[in-house]
Amino acid sequence: MQFKRYGIYYTPEPGALADFGAHWLGWDPVAGQHCPHPEIADLPRPVEEITATPRKYGLHGTIKPPFFLADGQSPDALQEALAALCATLAPVTLPGLTLARLGSFLALKIDGDQTPLAALAARAVTELDMFRRPPSEAELARRRQANLSPAQEALLAQWGYPYVMEEFRFHITLTGRLGKDAEQSQAALLPHITPLLPQPFVVNSLTLVGEDDSQMFHEIHRYALTG
Repeated sequence: MQFKRYGIYYTPEPGALADFGAHWLGWDPVAGQHCPHPEIADLPRPVEEITATPRKYGLHGTIKPPFFLADGQSPDALQEALAALCATLAPVTLPGLTLARLGSFLALKIDGDQTPLAALAARAVTELDMFRRPPSEAELARRRQANLSPAQEALLAQWGYPYVMEEFRFHITLTGRLGKDAEQSQAALLPHITPLLPQPFVVNSLTLVGEDDSQMFHEIHRYALTG
């Protein structure tokens, strides 16, 4: 399969959380297919509507944001470089994950200090930057609609994305913007997802993903962290 963009994500290892996430979002990036949504009582809106925005990405936490390949680079070279990087990175153990509201959407975030994971993400951003094609003016304009701070604007200019390095905040997005429905959605989802959340939360692999022509992301390969 040919892909338009590539990204480097944390994705859950095969198991209960990965299975729930695929059905909750309605997309399994490993199988490359849509999934039926679960039956969850007391949601203010249908699951399909609540999860429409993050669906195409699959259940993930961003490590290196999606990018177009730079001129002269190839998917094979990217895979080789990521494999080499992961061979130098040790697994990261964090306190755990928790369901939280981030603005008007719901996400899983780290329950505690994220510094070790931020350092890992910074290495992926910097050491694989040769593979990233600089963003177009249209892409930059779209990012700037978010009213970026001066620091975020500088990161956008240097790395093509405003939420890396010191602005990195690891999260696994579960919904689109919910507005007044956020509190009720969180209460409805909490009993279903809490038993699945790892305590501690161990990141022992990174996943290379690719975006197809319909904007859905697929797992290309999972690389163990063996440094």
